[in-house]
This record gives sequence, structure tokens and C-alpha cells, in this order.
Amino acid sequence: MNVQRLLLSSVAGLSSALIAYSAFFTGGNLAGVMAYLRQRGAARRLEASGADAAQVQAARDRLHDLGLSIADPAYAAQMIPVALLIGLAVGLLMWWLFAGRVSGAARPDVEERMVLRLAHRLGGQFTLTQLTEISPLSADQAHVVTARMLQEGHLRRTEGGFTLA
Repeated sequence: MNVQRLLLSSVAGLSSALIAYSAFFTGGNLAGVMAYLRQRGAARRLEASGADAAQVQAARDRLHDLGLSIADPAYAAQMIPVALLIGLAVGLLMWWLFAGRVSGAARPDVEERMVLRLAHRLGGQFTLTQLTEISPLSADQAHVVTARMLQEGHLRRTEGGFTLA
């Protein structure tokens, strides 16, 4: 379980750090990134179509200028520690959430949940006959579950059947 927990936390932390770095690199300008990608595709298509060298170089120059207007590598380099801290925080959060899920209180048995649901529907009181008729539990299962729930203190025996504790 710890291997899965470590792997999940590492992947979440590293991917968050990378996303934060890319946001710092582009200044959060997603429209600019999309424009750059469209321009790069147009330049590649122009080059593949067999255009002359001057047109291809002009398209590359426009692409380079657009890239410089969108990206800020110096700022992104300064913000690497912040991106790593964001990644560390997300990784620790995932580690903590995963631990809470693993070490959380055990859920009641399915049969116990059926009994509790039926008891709540019937106002907190029910008989063994009602339990076997209304729920999908057989008579043997109903006896075993009610005995276990009586022993654990979830139910109390009354003269007619059972009540919720």
C-alpha cells in the first residue's frame, strides 16, 4: 500500500510542479500558447508545401517573435522554487488524503447496512419476520446479523423484535 501511496503522491506532486512551472513560463497566457501552436503548424505546412526559403524564414521569424512575446524563461527560472513548493504541497496533500482513506474507520458490513436501513424505514423497530420478508436476507443471515449487532450494541431486543440502540 505504501508503494501505491508514494507513487500517487509523487506523480501528483511532480505534475503539479510542472503545471505551475509552465504557468509561470507562459504567464498563464493560454490563448498565446494556442496562437503559437497554430503559427507553428502554419510554418510547418508552409515548409512542407515547398515554399521558397525566404517565405519559410519569414514564417520562422514571426514564430520566434511570437514565442518571445508569450514566454518569459527568466521569470520561470526564478520561480522554479515556488513551482517545486507547489508540487511538494500537492504531493503532501495527496499523501495525507490517501492515508486518511486507508486508515479511515471501517464501514459496516453490507448486511448490517441493510438491517440499519430497514430499521430506519420502519421507525427504528422491526421484527425478524419483517427483516426476512422485506430485505434480501435469508432467515439464517438475518439471525447471524442481528445476533452480531446485538452483541456490538447496535440493536436492543424488545418483546416483539428489535429496536435501534
